[in-house]
Amino acid sequence: MSHLIVHGGRPLKGTLVPSANKNAVLPVLCATLLTDEPVVLHRVPDITDVRKLLAFFRELGSAVDMDFASGTLRLRHGSQLRDHGVQLPSGMRSSIMLVPALLHRFGRARLEDAVTGCTLGAREIDPHIDVFLAFGAEVQLERGATAMRMPRRFAASDHWLDYASVTTTENFVLCAATAEGRSRLVNAACEPHVQEFCAFLGLMGARISGSGSSLLQVEGTDALGGTEYTFADDFHEVATFLALSAITGGDVAVQNGASAQFPLLDRTFAKFGVELAHGSDGFSRAQLSGPRLRIRPPLTAHLLQKVEAAPWPYVPADLLPIFVALGARAEGSVLFWNKVYEGALGWSAELGKFGADATLCDPHRLVVHGGKPLAPATVESPYIIRVAIALFMIAASIDGRSTILNALPIRRAHPRFVDNLNALGAKVEWSEER
Repeated sequence: MSHLIVHGGRPLKGTLVPSANKNAVLPVLCATLLTDEPVVLHRVPDITDVRKLLAFFRELGSAVDMDFASGTLRLRHGSQLRDHGVQLPSGMRSSIMLVPALLHRFGRARLEDAVTGCTLGAREIDPHIDVFLAFGAEVQLERGATAMRMPRRFAASDHWLDYASVTTTENFVLCAATAEGRSRLVNAACEPHVQEFCAFLGLMGARISGSGSSLLQVEGTDALGGTEYTFADDFHEVATFLALSAITGGDVAVQNGASAQFPLLDRTFAKFGVELAHGSDGFSRAQLSGPRLRIRPPLTAHLLQKVEAAPWPYVPADLLPIFVALGARAEGSVLFWNKVYEGALGWSAELGKFGADATLCDPHRLVVHGGKPLAPATVESPYIIRVAIALFMIAASIDGRSTILNALPIRRAHPRFVDNLNALGAKVEWSEER
């Protein structure tokens, strides 16, 4: 396991260019398997999940030319791919989005139980199976796996999701893009990365309307073509480094081509005494509104300040941990409410090792009483990307040496994370020893 050794108390200063959003990159990579024609992608990040998908493509027989130095990927899957029992990449939820293309190409796919992602609680596959069934797949449960067959072309479908799941929405679009007829999805997810994914498929020739809303319509086509595409800035990473700047009392300018997605995030940062400024130069900065982080009390008397995370356009659940970190350092109290995952706040006990005051009310709600004196500590991260970052944020704000055990999930989303931090004045390194 990889751990982070953090020598905290150093304000971060400088300029940062964020990477692309892994939640857009991974489904786009899965979508490329729907065409035989060449695809060129720019700003592809060097993260573990990308490497797993590229290794999978090579096993199928795809031509893969990846230059991680420039971020340019040239892919050609071609018509002669071989399906000989290649297993889907394990340890990443995005593997489930390979199923539509495998069913389209080979008429069969096998989903192993090891296809998982961050440990956020129960993450069922039933909504995905419902989508595959709706398009005509035949599904059989086996020991340790779910086997699927598609004996014919996808048939168009009208479907209504139980909840606005990002990956289920993307799986629906992947099936519908080459289905026979017009498909319609109600209660679709509308996150920025879903919109980016739909925009990419549109460049391939998919006919999608309603992107960014809860109602999607897709007119199926016989075949999709190749294209060239450049990924946008990851708003998650932009927000993360702005939070790191604020918690360390620093001054980091972050390139932000996603500022249109920030109005609610701006107001959420302001609850902790952090003002975000989005400049005409395309960079965003975080400035404290006072001498220190301080929770802004709500106007309604006798209520705690609150941050609610839910499907877009709420505050993204993926970003809730960075606000928990800000809350641990800010004077005042705040209630955090994760309305998506029931297991995403169980890591809060690790906050106590720093000396923070955090009370888990139930699997979805956490109250943090911030502003307490904190001390360096050795803490352990669950397998959740931005929880590892949140623990790092707290450690970086405290004078002295801390260790974040099992911080490896960071590499699933943030390329050159440690290099970027050290370039901003941090003192942090990877270690394989406890």
